Amino acid sequence: MSAKGKKPLVPRLRFAEFRDAGEWSNSSLEELYSFKATNSFSREQLNYEIGEVKNIHYGDIHTKFSTSFYIKEESVPYINPTESLEKKKHDCYCEEGDMIFADASEDLNNVGKSIEIVSLNNEKLLSGLHTLLVRQKKSRLVIGFGGYLFESSRIRTQIKRESQGAKVLGISAARISRIDIAFPINKKEQQKIAACLTALDDLIGAATGRLDALKQHKQGLMQQLFPAEGETVPRLRFAEFRDAGEWEEKRLEQVAIFLKGKGIAKSDMVPNGSVPCIRYGELYTDYQESITKVKSFVNLDPGNLVLSRINDVIIPASGETEEDIATASCVLRNDIALGGDINIIRSRIHGVFFSYYLNSAKRKDIARLAQGISVVHLYPSQLKKLIISIPKKSEQQKIAACLTALDDLISAQTQKIAKLKTHKRGLMQQLFPAVDGTHQ
Repeated sequence: MSAKGKKPLVPRLRFAEFRDAGEWSNSSLEELYSFKATNSFSREQLNYEIGEVKNIHYGDIHTKFSTSFYIKEESVPYINPTESLEKKKHDCYCEEGDMIFADASEDLNNVGKSIEIVSLNNEKLLSGLHTLLVRQKKSRLVIGFGGYLFESSRIRTQIKRESQGAKVLGISAARISRIDIAFPINKKEQQKIAACLTALDDLIGAATGRLDALKQHKQGLMQQLFPAEGETVPRLRFAEFRDAGEWEEKRLEQVAIFLKGKGIAKSDMVPNGSVPCIRYGELYTDYQESITKVKSFVNLDPGNLVLSRINDVIIPASGETEEDIATASCVLRNDIALGGDINIIRSRIHGVFFSYYLNSAKRKDIARLAQGISVVHLYPSQLKKLIISIPKKSEQQKIAACLTALDDLISAQTQKIAKLKTHKRGLMQQLFPAVDGTHQ
């Protein structure tokens, strides 16, 4: 039993064979691990083509490496052969079971983010810039368990508390050494937890692979369903349109009228407002080619707003990059308030088709029309000059239906992955004790 006054250090959920196995052990990180030297090679000193030693850069821990690190499954850069590694001691090279932490981040949720080296496949690996490399003093944790252990809320909460900084947060070896690590003494229980979560990660990985395949298929299909630059016939056409002739080339001002949205202050947005609205910044992050539901609402007089009509195509009028500007969406509802810095294209072209077309075949052309340096702008006077090619309405509808169906598959797969990740978070909250020693 725990000391008097303390709650037993056990998780809420244990596998049947370990329910009577007693409390988990509790040690500080410095009792379990020793720190090994890292390097400070910059991105310019790394490459993805040639070398004998690979290198972990902290940015890759934040953005792409899996918690359980298998070197064959990851894209890891080499240290340039021109860099000298003669002074690197043997024990500085990573070993299976090591933990590597990113010691700096602009985001509190990512400071101290870690990976466990599960498999090196006999390759040489060093831990690099802004990382902390730790190795077990004694083999008390099985390989494959550590990654999930350090991903648990109990440890992540402690690491966040120990982080320091303002714009950039950091955690030092001294401060991370203080955190308490709770783990089951029985290695078979560790293996069981790791196997359970690994199986779930495999499901997430497979689902993510299918999502990536769907997105690649969509990208390739769009490239074939719309004419290439300088052409007026697409490479791929549905059977009933193969003899329909060339798409008709027009300047956009010949087939559309142009409006601008009206500014909506962020302070005017309310969760249960009477008027749905779209602000230009949301076009980059929240909407795709079709908009039926919106995330924002206001309580303003509709008579003082610019309201959508079904089939309007909207494009941001400003952004940080030309690629931001080239983002088209079709509004499929009347009376949505359209905020400032939104270009509105109103035409008889099938709006969903037109959004896919602009986002694929005309993205580069739209980007070239934009002007500016730190902030780029796109004006109706520039959009009017855009040369477009359009087929008959029936072909527009068929292309739109095809791509919408594919987007529905992508959306369903995205939701499936989100549910699996939510399930994993919930499962981990039960498989590991919380910060106060009780279940999470």
